[in-house]
Amino acid sequence: MVTKRRLLLVNGPNLNLLGTREPEVYGTATLADAERIAVEAAASVGFDVRAIQSNHEGVLIDAIHAAREDCVGVVINPGGLTHTSVSLRDALTGVSLPFAEVHISDVHAREEFRHFSYLEDVAAVRVIGEGVQGYATAVRRLTALIP
Repeated sequence: MVTKRRLLLVNGPNLNLLGTREPEVYGTATLADAERIAVEAAASVGFDVRAIQSNHEGVLIDAIHAAREDCVGVVINPGGLTHTSVSLRDALTGVSLPFAEVHISDVHAREEFRHFSYLEDVAAVRVIGEGVQGYATAVRRLTALIP
């Protein structure tokens, strides 16, 4: 049973490189900055956050499964797994938690393969192209849906 109002924040492959990876696309904010923004936004509406980042799909799936025990929602930036992972989609739909899909860059203004998301039709919230501030938007929009 969930006793706290907690969100799981999931950051996928290569997001550990934020701040140095393609700053012209992703900006100079770091993963720690993105996590802080999400934590502060969540705290402002009475939620706390458990954050995970991994370059390994199975680690992310295991964390999503574990979220059933103590989380009421998920905010996820799946990185490149957005366009490739049916397994990540299955994990998110399988735990029956509402989730927000967030992308730092405007994926629709980039390469054609980035225009497709395996999550877009099952996400409760999508935030695209707001930089790391999109994490706060995703948290606010998702928590507004949670009773």
